[in-house]
Amino acid sequence: MTEHDEAKGGTRDPDDVPGSLTLSGAVALGTGVMIGAGIFAITGQTAQLAGDMFPLAFLAAAVVVSLSAYSYVKLSNAFPSSGGVAMFLHEQYGPGTATGVFAIFMYVSMVINESLVARTFGTYVLQLIDLEPATFWIPTLAVGLLAVAFAVNIAGNAAMQRTQRAMAAIKIVGLGTFAVAGLWFAESANFTNGSATQVDPSIGGFLAAVALAILAYKGFTTITNSGGEIKDPHRNTGRAIIIALVLCAVVYLAIAATVAGNLTVSEILKAEDFSLAEAARPAFGQAGVWFTVVLAVVATASGVMASVFAASRMLAMLTRMTQVPHRHFGMPGSVRTHTTVYTVVFAMVLAATLDLRRIAALGAIYYLIMDIAIHWGLLRRLRDKVEFNAGIVVAAIGLDLVLLGAFVWVKASTDTAGIIVAAAGIVVIVLGERWFMHSHTRPDGTMDM
Repeated sequence: MTEHDEAKGGTRDPDDVPGSLTLSGAVALGTGVMIGAGIFAITGQTAQLAGDMFPLAFLAAAVVVSLSAYSYVKLSNAFPSSGGVAMFLHEQYGPGTATGVFAIFMYVSMVINESLVARTFGTYVLQLIDLEPATFWIPTLAVGLLAVAFAVNIAGNAAMQRTQRAMAAIKIVGLGTFAVAGLWFAESANFTNGSATQVDPSIGGFLAAVALAILAYKGFTTITNSGGEIKDPHRNTGRAIIIALVLCAVVYLAIAATVAGNLTVSEILKAEDFSLAEAARPAFGQAGVWFTVVLAVVATASGVMASVFAASRMLAMLTRMTQVPHRHFGMPGSVRTHTTVYTVVFAMVLAATLDLRRIAALGAIYYLIMDIAIHWGLLRRLRDKVEFNAGIVVAAIGLDLVLLGAFVWVKASTDTAGIIVAAAGIVVIVLGERWFMHSHTRPDGTMDM
């Protein structure tokens, strides 16, 4: 098998540098995406859906994701590659429309995540620097961060690994300090004040909050895109996923409890995009706000860099599989360099045009659809290649379906336009991928893949 053939049908990408990522480096990449996206970007939105129960929404999301991660650990141990989810889908469904559609759902969800976190970065920077109008500076700062993330990614794995390790240490230590100190000053009355707000903590609202909170954990899937470069990938890819999830779950639950104990639901909703900073004010005053804001800037910057790293590798693998069209537009460098450019430009456009709430909704819907496809493919198509517990996989599918249905139902009543945009995106992706596959089908029915 030639390197080209192996890249298209195997698990290696020609741009991979095997062994260039350590276990700790892979964990840092995963936590970089998760902590940057989740606790800073969507705490206010989960509180809006679940009221006082929003910390429990993060706990429930951790349980759901732990079941979901089981499939990814099994697949990562069996098929480690820089294509991650794209390679898993290829193994499950073979070359064709299904693989392309579900992989693109995941890719789009990842880019949406980058846009979400980049805009959150802009929101927090404006707490440090008084710039007006915010409607101009938030997207401008988001685009600037994405440009920096591009530069770090192009610098190579060594630069990315050093950056992520340093930022991961700052985030975990800083957030741990914030959580311990914040819980010390928490007021028990704040945990039960939802009745004073207009938030309806219904079952549907809670389930929708859990679906949204899953975005805070889904960054673990970016570790699967490092399988071609992690040392001892058949063992360490799965280990990195488990370690990253445990670390983030502990941090999230502590932080959610801290926010709930220091702010009323009304105060959380008022702050929304920077609720963590406001949660530090009762105990530490303005100094605590500044500390949290600086921490958020580091965390969101780290999240964007790590997400670009994973998304560009996934798109590169889809390109080498001939699942998506590719044009280099005269740019120098490898396919992976080109896909990094496309990923960053796509994220810049989204960050400049969509608000946080709508971006998060799109990402949750696309991710849950793709996640169901991953579990179904493992359950129905890889029984003879991968050993797994079918009961866990079935449970993951059932929970995903419940959460997806609840999320779409609740969002349809509050943001109909957002659901329409999500549905239109699905139609465009399916039709576009179907047309592209048709253009690669020979008269005898075989495909040029």
